[in-house]
Amino acid sequence: MGTIDMTRGRVAGELTREHVPGTTIDDVRSYWDRRPCNIRHSQQPVGTRAYFDEVEARKYFVEPHIPGFAEHQKWAGRKVLEIGCGIGTDATNFARAGADYTGVDLSVESLALTRKRFEVFGLKGKLLQCDAERLTQVVPPGPYDLVYSFGVIHHTPDPGAVVAQARKLIAPDGEFRLMVYAKNSWKNIMIDAGLDQPEAQSGCPIAFTYTVDEAAQLLKGFRIVEARQEHIFPYVVEKYVKFEYEPQPWFKAMPEGMFQALEKALGWHLCIRAVPV
Repeated sequence: MGTIDMTRGRVAGELTREHVPGTTIDDVRSYWDRRPCNIRHSQQPVGTRAYFDEVEARKYFVEPHIPGFAEHQKWAGRKVLEIGCGIGTDATNFARAGADYTGVDLSVESLALTRKRFEVFGLKGKLLQCDAERLTQVVPPGPYDLVYSFGVIHHTPDPGAVVAQARKLIAPDGEFRLMVYAKNSWKNIMIDAGLDQPEAQSGCPIAFTYTVDEAAQLLKGFRIVEARQEHIFPYVVEKYVKFEYEPQPWFKAMPEGMFQALEKALGWHLCIRAVPV
């Protein structure tokens, strides 16, 4: 793995092994269109109420820190912009809570499922296909009380451009809540050793990783007010894909408090709250 230069306004985050130099935004779009994130989180017929309910239950079971980080209920009656809504799990919960919700995604296939999800649950929101590096060309001007992006901007060729766009859209007293992948993490150690990959499906075109200091450099125009690491995936993958939740033996042997401490020190998710300056 090497250090990335500062061209195109990019911070010196580090790339995972699978990155292909010269990757374009079209390569990223094609990757997520082939298999939208979390699309296999349910065995129910895709697009049904039962499917979406199971997708949500599994996502928040495996990543239980997300609801507390997003605080969906806090944004009732306020303007929320989600950068990278995927198949709409957080989107659904912001809209259910009464937010004035706008969600964008690069993937046409992901966005189609989010639109179906809003239809199934009778939810309101603006759902737009958009390259996050060019948000202001598509997204209504706001300003937005919350700009939220969980596990997204590290997958685009120029994360700094996304931050600059978010800065133009956020309210002066708004919050930017985002998750990027943590460089100093158990997952990244495994990737570096050739024992893991950034995403469930192989071939992820881009996946930057960041230290807290590098994230602060990335977030030009913002000040970080909280940064914490969360989430080590503990399960035997071969059983997890069959909806069986057996921890790896080394994690199973750990007392719960020890595993939680490990997540705080070496979690894959660097969860950041930032405010505009």
